[in-house]
Amino acid sequence: MSDPLGLKPSIRTVDGYPIPGVKFRDITSLLEMPSAFATACKAMTDGCDDFNPTAVVAIESRGFIFAAPMAKELGLPFVLARKPGKLPNPAFARSFELEYGSTALEIQKNTALGSQDRIVIVDDLIATGGTAIACADLLNEHFGVPAENILVVALIDLPSLGGSAALHKAGYQARSIIAYD
Repeated sequence: MSDPLGLKPSIRTVDGYPIPGVKFRDITSLLEMPSAFATACKAMTDGCDDFNPTAVVAIESRGFIFAAPMAKELGLPFVLARKPGKLPNPAFARSFELEYGSTALEIQKNTALGSQDRIVIVDDLIATGGTAIACADLLNEHFGVPAENILVVALIDLPSLGGSAALHKAGYQARSIIAYD
């Protein structure tokens, strides 16, 4: 179990949430610890330095928590990938399956992104990869951002669920700070 910065003790595991059999990694305890939160944000920001990003895209909702300080620190535009009906302007949408249901993500059509951009997508966790792949596909298909110009950065990876492998197979890059078996 990878945890080079010693952050795992600040993340609760909730058994059987939201459905039986799931071990939910609850980041709210980390957020309540300023030093752990600062360490996580710095590590996630530092983890994309060599990628030379031009924009940060945050996945609703926990991705917003980490992406905002990252975008501020990097001095980059901050773009929201939201659930349907939450954005005020016309939006491109991408539907996808979750571990326990289905939903969609939307990004406003008037967002200034294109084929020359290098995008960091931020979320709290990579599980099966469905959410991150949907976001990356949305950027690739509707904004022309090449797959090799998309990096998914998450605090937590659950490699046994195959999300990071699925992202790599789809042509996207993925990095995380903590991995659970």
